[in-house]
Amino acid sequence: MKRSLLMVLCLSVVSAFAGIYDIEEFSAKDAGTPDDYIVAEFGGELKVAPADEVATLQSGRLVVRQKFEDPFGESETSYQLYQGGKGDLSSMTPMTAEGVDYSKLVNAKLYTRRGAAADKDVEKVYFDGKAVYAPGLSTAVVYIDGSPVTLKGDESAAAASEDEEETVAAAPAVPSSKAQECDEYDPDCEEEDDDDDYSSYKTSAPVDNTADNRDYAASDAAKDVGDRFGIADEVRFWTAVGLSALAVTAAVVGVMQHTKANEAKDAYDELNDLSKLMKRKCEGDSRCEDIMLSYVQSQDLRGLQNRIDENKKTQDSYTTARNIWFGISAASIAGAVVLFVW
Repeated sequence: MKRSLLMVLCLSVVSAFAGIYDIEEFSAKDAGTPDDYIVAEFGGELKVAPADEVATLQSGRLVVRQKFEDPFGESETSYQLYQGGKGDLSSMTPMTAEGVDYSKLVNAKLYTRRGAAADKDVEKVYFDGKAVYAPGLSTAVVYIDGSPVTLKGDESAAAASEDEEETVAAAPAVPSSKAQECDEYDPDCEEEDDDDDYSSYKTSAPVDNTADNRDYAASDAAKDVGDRFGIADEVRFWTAVGLSALAVTAAVVGVMQHTKANEAKDAYDELNDLSKLMKRKCEGDSRCEDIMLSYVQSQDLRGLQNRIDENKKTQDSYTTARNIWFGISAASIAGAVVLFVW
């Protein structure tokens, strides 16, 4: 019974902290505004969308999830879902998570990397009923039931986009329609020829790509550092969750030890009161005390003082254990708070 109670308490703590990565309700009262990705259909504003209808959107429809955060921290952060017509999504990559219920993604906060702080989620997220979109992201992270899940971009769509860019880049330059012939004594014609020669010289010279290589190397290093710190953030979060569970467990054990200490104290007080009553009646008369002691022994209450001492030791033992467990609980709570706030 006690073990099952502890397990329930620990699971409740874990689920409570896992909920910080979910959106409990969509309560924002702000009006939805269209952008390049979602088109308004009703008076220049977007219509509020019910959360349970996002997974079954019709073709050509789009839903945006907007985060409203007070920069001064005077009001709580709120979210809302708005629907409208699908705009130009060619600049964004559709992201999906295999094996994850799409309806859960609607309430899951979206992050650029694993281990990010709970309040550092992406402000605008788009849903078309099949994939998830976010400006500038080809991969993202969500937490489903407390576990991190990676949303991956559609590789085929990304490849098609790259092919289109290569086609545009490979298109030949259109010759100028203003080109004209001039004789060899025309000074303007000579200057134009000189410019053409200079331009040809510049484009035919070898280009030093050292600076570009340094830029790419710095970018890769920065990304690697970000990934490492992301892992550290995740480890810190789950350590805080573990400390919270330990705090609850220690508190429960401390309460149990406190109950046992009270029981031992009651037994000690009862026998101690009996001893004091005997001495009070004799008022220091040793012969009276001997008689009372013999009476107590005749009632099978032998070793009264030994039993008093034993009860006192039991009480002290449970009290010490209670203080230790309460101390562990307090230290765990303090450590968890520091890790969550950090």
